[in-house]
Formats: sequence, structure tokens, C-alpha cells
Amino acid sequence: MEKIHLYDKIISPMVTEKSTNLSEQNKIAFKVPMSANKTTLKKNIEKIFKVNVIKINIINKQNRSKLTRGKKVKVSGFKKAIITLKKGQSIDLTTGI
Repeated sequence: MEKIHLYDKIISPMVTEKSTNLSEQNKIAFKVPMSANKTTLKKNIEKIFKVNVIKINIINKQNRSKLTRGKKVKVSGFKKAIITLKKGQSIDLTTGI
């Protein structure tokens, strides 16, 4: 029952070119809900993946609009967390959550 609440604070891992380059520095990026904060994220990630979290940086991406086929389309914003792990530790994102 408790595991359900742990996974509520992580929406998905972000697999982009920039995030894969960050993995060389023991950093991993996750998309998290707008209500997430650093303390609960740290506790949840340490319990789920059994790693030691050193630092968490949170970035808020704002809503924006872009042109698609000549029409304005609203792109919703999201919150991104970049987690720094202890040296020598890693999270394998290919296994799934």
C-alpha cells in the first residue's frame, strides 16, 4: 500500500540527449508533479531505487504557446527534477519503474 504513494511523486524519467549526458556526472532527470518538493522527492527516490541522493535541483517549465499548422496551440508546462546521486551509484532506467 505504501509503494503506491512513493510512485505518486515521479511521473516519468526524462530520456533526452541532455539527460543522458548528465548521467556521466551521476545525475538523472525525472518529470515530477507540480506539487512535488525536494524533501519528499529525496525520501521517495531513496526508498524506491535504494540509492543515496546528494542533491536535487527542481526546474519549472512554464506554459507556452506555439504554432502548429498555422494555429496557436497551448503547450502545458511541467516540473523537472535533476537528482544527483552519490559517486559510484546509478539508476538503470531501462528496467522500468
